[in-house]
Amino acid sequence: MTLVCYQPASPGAWQGRNDGNDPDLQRWHQRVQLADLSRAPLPPIPEGQKGIAFLGFACDEGVRRNGGRTGAAAGPEALRKACASFPVHFGNQLLVDAGNIVCDGRQLEMAQDALSATVAHILQAGYLPVVLGGGHEVAFGHERGISRHFGKEVVGIVNFDAHFDLREPGGEGVSSGTGFWQIAQERKQEGQPFHYLVLGIQQNSNTPRLFKTAAESGADYLPASLFQQKYHDQLVGAIRSFIQRTDRIYLTTCLDVFASAYAPGVSATAYNGLVPDALFLDCFRTVLRTGKLAGVDFAELNPSLDIDNRTAKLAASLVFETVMNYFLRQGD
Repeated sequence: MTLVCYQPASPGAWQGRNDGNDPDLQRWHQRVQLADLSRAPLPPIPEGQKGIAFLGFACDEGVRRNGGRTGAAAGPEALRKACASFPVHFGNQLLVDAGNIVCDGRQLEMAQDALSATVAHILQAGYLPVVLGGGHEVAFGHERGISRHFGKEVVGIVNFDAHFDLREPGGEGVSSGTGFWQIAQERKQEGQPFHYLVLGIQQNSNTPRLFKTAAESGADYLPASLFQQKYHDQLVGAIRSFIQRTDRIYLTTCLDVFASAYAPGVSATAYNGLVPDALFLDCFRTVLRTGKLAGVDFAELNPSLDIDNRTAKLAASLVFETVMNYFLRQGD
């Protein structure tokens, strides 16, 4: 597979605690297979098993263009390190690290094209892509790869985010804030519906124009203020209702949706963001257990701004949830 903007997987990040090689003692770093897609396709998945392919998106050019604090290009390696010592609770299922898509200088659009092609390759090989960002410009390339692979099937987007990211491109072009606007425009050109649900929207982080754009594009959203236990059934019901209208789900989480005490290492912190508690996990798992997952990513992890690796550990815990639910409980 010939790819631009591509770096093969490195063993450097996959190191951690070693309690032995007995299957009951193994940790992720002992099980992850490293792949070099520039030399060979992903390994075949044995019959009766499932596979997840991690793919880094080492890019924050979109964040720079959006006026944010850069540093998320280092997110994929930090997230791998935070995941490395997780215990293996998923039997003989297959975990592969498919390497990184990198942004060469300011060539964001080229990196997004490479991401799209690589996601499509991962899906064609039968794996679930789990993309480790990187800025939220990851969304456009990731979703495009999913949509092109599944053709006429209806792909719904579930985005845990404080922001709509429905801005029109500015002077430097597309950015981390334009991804879902770009997707909406592609849907419009193709005569297809735009199914977009944002969970955790903050009024103080979005202009009236963005709320208007969301309404005009048909986007659905639930504000951060609804994330209280008394609204549990309303939240879960809204997520399930949205999912029912789709064939496939692309799940993306911008880590700036969380309160800064839990996620200080992001481009734009939120003092009043979501708390990663049981209510949030119920909502997150509702998406994971649909049986429709086509791709998952985590965006905006900026290690240079993190404190005690809090943000990396939070993101890693959500990667763990993704892996466990896909391998063991998807579709329950």
